[in-house]
Amino acid sequence: MSFQIERGLFLLDFMDHHAILGVSVDAEIKDIRKRYLKIARLLHPDSGASETDAARQRASELLSKLVNPAWEKLSQERDRSEYMLVLKLKGQQGLRQQSDFTLGNLAKQLSTSTNPDHFYATSLKELAEKQYEQLDQTLELTAQLSELNLVYLMRKESNGELKTGEKKAQRTTAAPREPKTPAPDPVLPRESQADQYYRRAEAYVAKNNFAQATLELRDALQADPNNSRCHSLMGMIYLKQNQGTMAKIHFNKALQLNPQDTMAHEGKQRLEQHSAGKAIGSTSKEKASTKTTSDKKPDDKAGGGLFGLFGGKKK
Repeated sequence: MSFQIERGLFLLDFMDHHAILGVSVDAEIKDIRKRYLKIARLLHPDSGASETDAARQRASELLSKLVNPAWEKLSQERDRSEYMLVLKLKGQQGLRQQSDFTLGNLAKQLSTSTNPDHFYATSLKELAEKQYEQLDQTLELTAQLSELNLVYLMRKESNGELKTGEKKAQRTTAAPREPKTPAPDPVLPRESQADQYYRRAEAYVAKNNFAQATLELRDALQADPNNSRCHSLMGMIYLKQNQGTMAKIHFNKALQLNPQDTMAHEGKQRLEQHSAGKAIGSTSKEKASTKTTSDKKPDDKAGGGLFGLFGGKKK
């Protein structure tokens, strides 16, 4: 047996699980579960509510083909999230097509009610109480519930009364709305050519490929000679390769362009520490060399001063 409902949200090619379970579209999961268990007990073959075999057969099919699938969809958090998103879209679709709907009495009243939330909740409760008591009326009551759901969603989207059931010709007589001017997209700053070279150079430095990084920075400085970041990074590359003179040139240039350049300050400080270390080492070697020379006795045969360079005495 197939169950076809062609009203409400069902008309929009949508399975209205809330209508099948007789709950509001904004019902919490605990209330949906409570409602599902109540319906399942009513329709279960062992409940005794159905007196005839035909009624029990119908109850079993309603449970297996409508009620259980609705509960499975709404009970899974991920499925319910996706379903609620589509439900909102169906409300927007219904609002666009509202003149195409022919609604029942309750749905019409909801469309113009001054207190739609109260009217929706009260009407839904009354229909849900009778929905599965007389099984030959179940589909009709479910259709009315789905109409209420559709109109309620449409009212939430429109923030006002609806005009369902009007002819399209009447709608076209209304004064046209002025089109809204869309807000301009935010303009994001474009990355300069020098910045592109710099970004690639940073990537090469991370891989210790200093040769390629140097080429990228040279191209960057050709495009923008006054880019302090490029000078700082170039100085760091020279410093890592123990080329202190070139490193100092680029650090000084970076600080000239931007006195607050952190990388240049740090690089120059390392360079000064490195130079101080070399100076200390050089002084120690000179002292050791002087001490060794003074310990040796003068060689009279070799001669002194410049004459010693030629290996003999002056005659």
